[in-house]
Amino acid sequence: MMKPALLILMTVMSAAHAEMATELPAIEVRPKPADEVVKVNFKFRNKGTKPVKILDLESSCSCLSAEMDKAAYQPGEEGTGTAEFKVSTFVGRHEKILTALTDDPQQQEWEITFILDIPAVVDIEPKTLQWWIGDELVEKTTTVKMNADTPMKITNITATRDNVEFSWKEIKPGQEYLVTVKPKTTKDVTLGALKIETDSTIPKYQRQLAFFSIYNKPAETPKAP
Repeated sequence: MMKPALLILMTVMSAAHAEMATELPAIEVRPKPADEVVKVNFKFRNKGTKPVKILDLESSCSCLSAEMDKAAYQPGEEGTGTAEFKVSTFVGRHEKILTALTDDPQQQEWEITFILDIPAVVDIEPKTLQWWIGDELVEKTTTVKMNADTPMKITNITATRDNVEFSWKEIKPGQEYLVTVKPKTTKDVTLGALKIETDSTIPKYQRQLAFFSIYNKPAETPKAP
C-alpha cells in the first residue's frame, strides 16, 4: 500500500507543469523601408508551476535567428528574447516561427510566432504581362507605384529579350509610372524581364523587375455532355 506522503508527493509532481508563453499570440515586426536587418525584443513568462529549461532554438527560416537572456526560468519568472531578421527582398506580411525546445515533457516544443510586415516601397501591378502564341501584337501596360516617403523616379528600363518594344511615362511625378509593352512577334515561346532602374538612395530599390511571357495557350477542357 502506497504511503500517504509518497502519494501526496506524486500528486504534486504530476500537477506541476511549465507553461512558457509570450505576452501576445504573435509578435509584430515592422521594418523600415531602408532596413536590411531588424532586431526586436520580446517578453515571455513561465506561467507554470515548475522550472523550465530551454535546450535549443530552431527557426523556420534562415532569415530568423534569436537568443534568450538565459536558459532556465522559474515558475512565474519573466524572460526576454531578441530576434533578428534579415529583411532581404521580402515584401508584405510573412509569418515566421521560432521553436524553443525545452526540458518539460508536457511542452517539449514551444512555438513563438512572428509576423513580419514589410512595406512595398515599389509596387508593380501586374507583375507579369502575358500573351499567347499567335496572339495579335497588342500593347499591354503595367503600373509602377512608388510608395516611399520621398519621390522616386524611373531613370531607365532595359529588356532581357529583344522580342519586345516598350516605353514608359510619368503619371504622378516621383510616384506613379505607366509602362507599355508590345511584342514584335508572338510566334515563339518567350520569357523575359524588364529591368527597371530608379534613383532611389536605397540600394535594394534601385533595380526592380517586371516580367513578360509568350506561351502556348492551354487546351480547352471538353465540356461534359
